[in-house]
Amino acid sequence: MKVKEIMSTWVYIIGADEPISRARNLMMKHNISRLIVTKNQSSEAGTSKSSDVIPIGIVTKTDLIQRLDQAEPKWRRRPIDNIPVHIVMTHDPVTIYSEATPKQVAELLLENKISGLPVVRSEHDKSVVGIVTKLDLIRYYSNLDVATGVKEIMEDFFITVHRHHSISHVIHEMKSNEMDRVIVVDDSNQPVGTITQTNLALGKMQNPEGGLPSKDVKMARKNRDGGEKVYRYVKEVSMVAEDIMSAPLFTLNENSTSVEAARIMVNERINGIPIVNDEIRGMVNAKNIIQAISEL
Repeated sequence: MKVKEIMSTWVYIIGADEPISRARNLMMKHNISRLIVTKNQSSEAGTSKSSDVIPIGIVTKTDLIQRLDQAEPKWRRRPIDNIPVHIVMTHDPVTIYSEATPKQVAELLLENKISGLPVVRSEHDKSVVGIVTKLDLIRYYSNLDVATGVKEIMEDFFITVHRHHSISHVIHEMKSNEMDRVIVVDDSNQPVGTITQTNLALGKMQNPEGGLPSKDVKMARKNRDGGEKVYRYVKEVSMVAEDIMSAPLFTLNENSTSVEAARIMVNERINGIPIVNDEIRGMVNAKNIIQAISEL
């Protein structure tokens, strides 16, 4: 099988000088994680027939969260409408030819620690004909006849946070442990959700001043025992893990297969599944599936 058989031919593009607020809006509107950056002003999308689309960069949700989470004051003061895409994008993105194999794609993704590649026509013609992502590879893997169990590919190192932990704590845990997701647990240490960089990117960017998102909480009291609650005032408080986590949570047990995990990832458009046998045993994520493809 070739890349051209699994890639998406609908490519979303954005101009290098357009604001990252537009990049965010396009990602949310089309439920995508990356945009091809061109020198020209973007339309909402280009297709494989758009031979004039030459990539000069690529911008992902990860780029957005990494830039906006940095502590440098000038970014904290700068509204996202005024930050051009070319400042946060990855320049000169790695590309692949349409005649390559899924195994070659997997190797490139792992080697460069990325999750998607623009597909170009040929070595000499750098016009974009499509894009191939880890989701495309996982979909390819989900249709293979492979008997590998999740226990063989899962990671036994994972990070948990309590559902009431602050978002600052979540970000700290992800950064200090170099993880792209955490499992959210309740008081009984049972998993109730996950938080990924996508949750953080889309949540944090709702605050144009660069600060952490907040919510309004109504503080109440009762006039008398058993009486009706009367709201006294509204207080602004920091949002916590359960406010931005993805739920409900999909889990598998140690007897499940890697193909089952891949199918759930594709159908639910998720990148990680906790492996639970009474307690959390590990995590199977997209990288584990991509690694399995690279070893086929």
